[in-house]
Amino acid sequence: MLSENIKAVRKSKGLSQQELAIRLNVVRQTISKWEQGLSVPDSDMLISMSEALETPVSTLLGETVIETEADNLKAISEKLEVINLQLAQRKNAERKILRGLCISLCVVITAVFVILFVLNSPYLGWDFSDPETAVAGTVFHGFEWLFIRLAPVILLGAITGIFLTRRKM
Repeated sequence: MLSENIKAVRKSKGLSQQELAIRLNVVRQTISKWEQGLSVPDSDMLISMSEALETPVSTLLGETVIETEADNLKAISEKLEVINLQLAQRKNAERKILRGLCISLCVVITAVFVILFVLNSPYLGWDFSDPETAVAGTVFHGFEWLFIRLAPVILLGAITGIFLTRRKM
């Protein structure tokens, strides 16, 4: 993949991300994003990168086929479109997973709230003179105390996450 090839060629040339970024007039984070596959360079930047790394563009794209200049630019554009589509699909899948986790978190928090409401703090009626019951009552009380204070904040965060990860039409 492009990201792995950029990193491999850069390292084989003995360049750091910062050095390559200086040669391309970009920030180091841009090189990092390209190498992590979070974004892709446009075709002009890919050509500049191939010149800075003294490597053919086809090598960066993972091919060894030599094409004419016009076909080369067209092929680069097509490959970048494919890579952009793959990145969009990955981002969409991550969004769906995050949304599912937020929904699951809302369901779990609501279920625990219902259970605690139905149980109505049973530890208050426990015999605290028995050490095992006292420990269990204290642990349950600690859980309930912490849950009641943190759950609303987490629930609001999860609901916000659900709205932020909804699919925009």
